[in-house]
Amino acid sequence: MPRFSQVDVFSAEPLRGNPVAVVHDADGVSDEQMAAFARWTNLSETTFLLAPTDADADYRLRIFTPGRELPFAGHPTLGSAHAWLAAGGRPARPGTLVQECGAGLVTLRTEPSLAFAAPPLLRSGPLSPEVRAGVLAALGLGEDDVLGMQWCDNGPGWVGVLLRSADDVLAVRPDLTRFGEHKIGLVGRYDDRRAAEVGALVEVRALAPGLGVVEDPVTGSLNAALAQWLVGDGTLPERYVASQGTLLDRAGRARVEADPDGTIWVGGDTTTTIVGEVALDA
Repeated sequence: MPRFSQVDVFSAEPLRGNPVAVVHDADGVSDEQMAAFARWTNLSETTFLLAPTDADADYRLRIFTPGRELPFAGHPTLGSAHAWLAAGGRPARPGTLVQECGAGLVTLRTEPSLAFAAPPLLRSGPLSPEVRAGVLAALGLGEDDVLGMQWCDNGPGWVGVLLRSADDVLAVRPDLTRFGEHKIGLVGRYDDRRAAEVGALVEVRALAPGLGVVEDPVTGSLNAALAQWLVGDGTLPERYVASQGTLLDRAGRARVEADPDGTIWVGGDTTTTIVGEVALDA
């Protein structure tokens, strides 16, 4: 039976991040078994570690939500890298991991904590008027509530929506009947006093019922894409912390940092919570 790990990602507080289920040595696991196990765990993502097919990669990763396979996702990338290292994996280059996944090769650094380099956006820029109107309707917002909106798609299909404040982000009550296939990421800034209290500059929410998860506790891919947009245009600084999961009683913290060359790094704490074996063919 393959080895199994469950890793809590993006929180230093036990059980208050975003869990990912990781199946090790999954080369003999079929697509159908992967999809079935992801539905069974019912976590936002379940991953499968495989031998790489690219000589530059340390391992290959497949990522499943309860509803479908994703080419890339952030918290599964960090959690799976943590699990691979904890199981004895040794990267070809000390301090650096290279993950092969549906989005291509993703680079991670291991110090001072695990962080991944944001992959290129597959789609960016403005939404069509029809899609924009649909997003606003799903959120129950008007044009005056929004400071910015654009595609932030690095695999899952995110639309980024910048609101006037972190409190406005927390106040949104989405109409799930109007989401359709929309995957919407909200972001708003705390004032200086609240930022010091919370320990984060911005509040983020990820709403994606089309992925089988109404609201994701902490989302690496979304934080990466939002940073590419908002650090890129000067709205946010080159280094900040994002809070996520507040309304779900989580304490998610994503650490974002931009290199001088424009590379965005997204990292956070990772902790193994469950280890064992999994029977996928019983």
